[in-house]
Amino acid sequence: MTRPAASDAATGLRHRAEAEASALPPLLVQARHLAGSVLMGEHGRRRAGTGDDFWQYRPAQAGDSRRMIDHRRSAMGDVQYVREREWHIAQTVHLWVDTGASMRFASSPKLPQKVDQARLLGLAAAVLMVQGGERVGLTGGGLPPRRGNVQILRLAEALSADEAEDYAPPGHRALIPHARALFISDFLGPFEPVEQALSKAAARGVRGVLLQVLDPAEEAFPFTGRTLFQSIAGGVTHETLKASALQERYLDRLAERRDALERLCRAAGWRFGQHHTGDPAQAALMWLYHALERTAP
Repeated sequence: MTRPAASDAATGLRHRAEAEASALPPLLVQARHLAGSVLMGEHGRRRAGTGDDFWQYRPAQAGDSRRMIDHRRSAMGDVQYVREREWHIAQTVHLWVDTGASMRFASSPKLPQKVDQARLLGLAAAVLMVQGGERVGLTGGGLPPRRGNVQILRLAEALSADEAEDYAPPGHRALIPHARALFISDFLGPFEPVEQALSKAAARGVRGVLLQVLDPAEEAFPFTGRTLFQSIAGGVTHETLKASALQERYLDRLAERRDALERLCRAAGWRFGQHHTGDPAQAALMWLYHALERTAP
């Protein structure tokens, strides 16, 4: 008996779909799966009326479509301007994920590296935001906030790149005034760049969420005896014969850093959260999603 043509067509369609899916970045596949596991309610910013309220003019940036250009305002000079509306501002989220070398740490093969968990949570949060009608982009102006699945793919590609230095400073350039932001890092590097970034953001009316991602060993400091501590990039090395003697001082410094981050967030009007790579990512994403909603103007 011959095989029905419809069955052949369905099989061919399935194979093509599987081939296209396999070409997607693994990070994007994981992020979409994680985002799909989070129960989404109605997005709080999706209401009629505010979209027509004028907010401000701003210089056009890479990624802005031509239809966003206000030609009357642009004709007054040599710079092209975009007419921002309140709806656009309220629905804009800037994302920064630390991809510095310090994030490429995992204390056990059973645990993900901090950078992998940070990327996953950042991209999954972006998927949820885009599904809710938000525009999401990266800090620094390299990938301006936009909507749509193509933007999610661009974010996945951009977040997949590693940085060479041990500690990557958070970006604070090109933040749209009164937008929102999400910063994800271990925040164990120099404190001044973090303080500067949140101060700049607060000055522009940007509110957001700061999520600290740590490996369980970084919380417990379970090291004893002779131990060699070395940064991932190899720039810092310290060897001790009795690692347990360092535990109390280390835990005190870690607590001091957490307190400093919490104070900084309170002063800037941001929310602070923590996630350990040994904990379920779904719980962290749920918290992130609701925390971002609470920062909406």
